[in-house]
Amino acid sequence: MTSAKKEFENVFAILTEDFLALANSRKLPQNAIEWIKKNMGHNVFGGKMNRGMSVVDSLQILKDGKASDDELFKARVLGWCVEWLQAFFLVADDIMDSSITRRGNPCWYKMEGVGTIAINDSFILESSIFFFLKKYFRKEEYYVDLLELFHEVTLDTEFGQLLDLITAPENNVDLNRFSMEKYKFIVLYKTAIYSFYLPVAMAMHMAGIKDELAFRKAREILLPLGEYFQIQDDYLDCFGDPVVIGKIGTDIEDNKCSWCINQALKMASPEQRKLLDKHYGKKNPEDVSIIKQIYKDLNLEGVYREYEENSYAFLTGLISQLDENVIKKDIFLEYMKKIYKRTK
Repeated sequence: MTSAKKEFENVFAILTEDFLALANSRKLPQNAIEWIKKNMGHNVFGGKMNRGMSVVDSLQILKDGKASDDELFKARVLGWCVEWLQAFFLVADDIMDSSITRRGNPCWYKMEGVGTIAINDSFILESSIFFFLKKYFRKEEYYVDLLELFHEVTLDTEFGQLLDLITAPENNVDLNRFSMEKYKFIVLYKTAIYSFYLPVAMAMHMAGIKDELAFRKAREILLPLGEYFQIQDDYLDCFGDPVVIGKIGTDIEDNKCSWCINQALKMASPEQRKLLDKHYGKKNPEDVSIIKQIYKDLNLEGVYREYEENSYAFLTGLISQLDENVIKKDIFLEYMKKIYKRTK
C-alpha cells in the first residue's frame, strides 16, 4: 500500500469517531452507536477509494505539489465525503436492484438482522456528509460552494437513478424502452457527475479557482470520461471475472439498460432479437446464458475494445487542447491512467 493511500485511509477512523461522538452527544444507546459504526465500516470503507483519493491528487496538481498538511488533511476529508456519498447511493441501489454481493461481501441489506433497516442506514450515511462539511469547512469561504455542489450532485444522481429504474423496472421487461439516448442520460446523471466531476470540482474550490470557464472545461472532459468508465463497468459486469471485480454481475437478470444490451439491440438479427425479448431480465441461469451467448455471437467484446480505443483517442485529444492557464492537464491525465484498460 502506498503512503498516500495509507494517509487517506487513516482519516476514515477520525471521521467515524467524529460522527460516533455526535451520536453519543444525542444520547443514542450503545447498541445504536455500534450499529452506526458497523454500517460505516461495512459500506464506506473497503472500496477502491479512487473517487476520494482523486480529490487529494487533484489538489496536489493544482497546488503544484505544495499543498500544506492542513490542506491535504481537508482534501482527504472531502475525499471521504465522496466515499460516504458513494456508500449512501450503493446501499440504496443494492436494495432496489436486489443485488447479492458488493465488494466481495454480502450487500448491507443482506447482512443478518439488517434487511430494510438499510434504507434508514443509507439516510444516515448521507447526513454524515453535511456533518463533516460543517465541522471542517464552515469557516472556509468556499463552504457554501461545497454545500451547493453536494446538494446539486446528489439530486442529479437521483434523477439518473429514477430514469434507470423506470426505463428498466425489474419485473416488467420491455426492451422497446431502451435506447442509447436514454442510456447516455442515465450514465451522465447517475455516474459521471458524482464520480468524476465532483472530486475535481471540490479540489478546484479548495485551490481558490473562481473562473467559470475552468469549471466548464473540467465538465467537458470529466463527463465523457465518466461515460467511458460506466461503459467499462457494464462490460465488466458481463465479461469480467467476479473474483477480480468483487461482485457477481447481475445486469442481465436485473433488466438493466446497460451498454451491452443496447449494443446488442442495434446489431441483432430478427431471430436474435426474439431471443433477447424472451430471455432478457430473467433470473434463471439458462436465460442468462442465452443472452451471454448472443453477446458473444455479436462479438460485443470486439465492439467494446474498438469503443475503448476510440474513447481514449477522443479524450486524450480533448485534454491536449486544454489551456494550462485555465486548468492543468495533469488532473485529467491522472484520471486516464487510473481507468484506461482497467479490469475491476
